[in-house]
Amino acid sequence: MSVSEDREVSTTVQPAAQSRIADPAPLGLAAFALTTFLLSTVNAHWTSGNAAGTAFLGYALAYGGLAQLLAGMWEFINRNVFGATAFSSYGAFWIGLYFWLRDVTTSTGHDLGWILLAFAIFNTYMLIMSTQVNMAVFLVFLTLELTEIFLFIGNFTDGGTGGVSQIGGYIGIITALVAWYTSAAGVANGLGGKIRLPVGKPLI
Repeated sequence: MSVSEDREVSTTVQPAAQSRIADPAPLGLAAFALTTFLLSTVNAHWTSGNAAGTAFLGYALAYGGLAQLLAGMWEFINRNVFGATAFSSYGAFWIGLYFWLRDVTTSTGHDLGWILLAFAIFNTYMLIMSTQVNMAVFLVFLTLELTEIFLFIGNFTDGGTGGVSQIGGYIGIITALVAWYTSAAGVANGLGGKIRLPVGKPLI
């Protein structure tokens, strides 16, 4: 065997170096925050009379859906099971909501109520697990849990147009703001510069 052949063999049997990627969590949180904000303004009746209330649809697919799903896939590479599960699941939620609202024309408020109830169940154990991450992430899941509870109750009782759903919209806006802050903290702290934003310690 020649020297060149020996070198070729030796390089092929070496394990590949693990790729290092930037933290995808700030992207996932930003995508979640923006789409949640746009939908929550509709639920809070902020857009009544001045908008059609459909501004969130395209962003539900492209940003809240696809970008968040990609963040979840990158979290798998980072071996972050919590981030991978959260971002992938809510990315799929927004993609599913986009197609459901676009294609289903005979649905009722109860249909969306069941969807929100199912995600509230999922969010419950993610909320419990978030106590091991940090305070900022915990607050994202806590406010999201309250949002989903008010919205699924509202969709069961008033078809998603009454006072209970409106309260859910207000809490959803708070959820978006908390998620945006947590995203900003991830960007600032990831840069390693002078600007640092606190996220708090894990609860347990």
